[in-house]
Amino acid sequence: MRLKFTKMQGLGNDFVVIDGIRQKVFLSPEKIRWMADRHFGIGCDQVLLVESAHDAHADFRYRIFNADGSEVAQCGNGARCFARFVRDQGLCLKDEIQVDTDAGRLILRLVEEDQVVVNMGIPRHTPSEIPMQGEVEQPFYHLDFEGERFQFGAVSMGNPHAILLIDDVDSAPVERLGPWLESHPLFPERVNVGFIEIITPKEVRLRVFERGSGETLACGSGACAAVVYGITRGQLDPLVKVHLPGGDLSISWAGRGSPVMMQGPAVTVFEGVITL
Repeated sequence: MRLKFTKMQGLGNDFVVIDGIRQKVFLSPEKIRWMADRHFGIGCDQVLLVESAHDAHADFRYRIFNADGSEVAQCGNGARCFARFVRDQGLCLKDEIQVDTDAGRLILRLVEEDQVVVNMGIPRHTPSEIPMQGEVEQPFYHLDFEGERFQFGAVSMGNPHAILLIDDVDSAPVERLGPWLESHPLFPERVNVGFIEIITPKEVRLRVFERGSGETLACGSGACAAVVYGITRGQLDPLVKVHLPGGDLSISWAGRGSPVMMQGPAVTVFEGVITL
C-alpha cells in the first residue's frame, strides 16, 4: 500500500498527516509505530488521519494516533495542522472548519499567516469525566513519588491531563515523574503530565510528558489544561501566553462553562509517499 502524506509541525510537535478521503487507508498499530519511528520510518509524535464527516453538520472527522500506535481523542497542535492541511490540499475553502473527534466537535478558524485559532471545547473537572479514580472533584490531589509528596491538578480537554505547579521548568523531574504518573493506576486511560512555571499572571512556561509519545516540544491541549488549572487556582488571568520548548501559544478561558480558545502556528514541512 502506497500512501501520500504530509509532514507538519506546530511548535515542533510534529505530525504525519494522511488524507483518508482521496485515498484508501488501513492503519494498524504496527504500521503507525513504524511510520512514527525517527530512524526507520518518517518520524513524528502523532499520525493524523483526515476522514469524511459522519455528521452532516461537520466538515471532517479527525483521528489521532500516538507514536506507540494507540488512538487518542484530542490533540490541539494537531488540530491546527489539520486545519492548515485541509485548506492547503483544497479539501475545504472555508475560514472556519467544524471537525468531529472522539472528544466532541472542534471549531478551527484560520487567521493571518500561519496562525490557527481552535475552540478546544469546555474543560471537564470531575474525576469520572477526566477519567481518574475518585468520586469527588478536589482543587488538587496528592501522590507520593520517591519519598516526596507531589500536588497536582486534573483536567480533561477531551484527553486527560495532570498538571504540576513548579518553581522552575528547567529542573522539573519530567523524565522521572512523567512516565511514572502517565501510567499510574489512578488514571485508567493513562494521562498527559504537564509541568507549569508561572512567570506572571499573563505568562507561563510549560513542559509536557505526553502519553504514548514522551516529552514533546509542545502540547496544545496540555497548554489549555495548564492555563485552566492556573485560572481555577486564581493565579492566572483569562488570557495567557504559554512558552513551550518549541514556541508560544496564546490561551484564553473565561471560566467554568466556557470553552478554551487556543491560537498558534501550523507549518507544512514536506510531502512524500510511503509504502506500507
